[in-house]
Amino acid sequence: MANQSDEFGNLISMLFQPNKWHGVSPGPDTPRVLKAYIEMVPTSAVKLELDKESGHLCVDRPQRFSSMCPTLYGFIPQTYCGDSVGALCSHRTGRHNIHGDGDPLDICILSAADFSHGDLFVRAKPIGGLRMIDKGQADDKIIAVLVDDITYGGCEDVSDVPPAVIDRLRHYFLSYKAVPGENRRRRAVDIDAVYGRAEAHEVIRCSLADYAAKFGSAEQRLERLRQLLIAGVAQG
Repeated sequence: MANQSDEFGNLISMLFQPNKWHGVSPGPDTPRVLKAYIEMVPTSAVKLELDKESGHLCVDRPQRFSSMCPTLYGFIPQTYCGDSVGALCSHRTGRHNIHGDGDPLDICILSAADFSHGDLFVRAKPIGGLRMIDKGQADDKIIAVLVDDITYGGCEDVSDVPPAVIDRLRHYFLSYKAVPGENRRRRAVDIDAVYGRAEAHEVIRCSLADYAAKFGSAEQRLERLRQLLIAGVAQG
């Protein structure tokens, strides 16, 4: 059965472009090294986001202000911020009733290379993260480095990165939704902590578990699709 499922999955991938969230594996070495999908690059003047249903990259909104994400930005495929991610955030912060934001796990990737556009996959090495809470929901931002990057590739932990780089990331996420003149005490976004590689790995594991709990494993989805196709042929 496993061999049939593998063959079926290979045939499907040859015939159709996979959904970037559901149809692409983060890789066997996750969370140490993983495949990440890039939605935005630092020069993006609009907020780009994957349409969850179609799997196509779409314009979410123009950037309202001059602040732009200072790194490559996207998500880790086949992850989901649900109960496990929310529970971990609650445990770490001591805050009650925090839930995951219901999206794939976000990732910021440090690189000295210039990318002209997103809508691509890269190999990344998680080294830390920002424990961000947005309107009471866990919205972690994993910090990673591009594998073999000439400037950041040798970093193994967020502590290896110049503090000013992390401060710039923190400032972006604390301010990118802010309205000029708004009372900072009413700000919906809060970054509780900057954490290192070990905690980033734990957040990623929780998001993988949340994804499996909500959507099932890739093998289960392929098997269900195979059964539906067989049933359709039998009825025809």
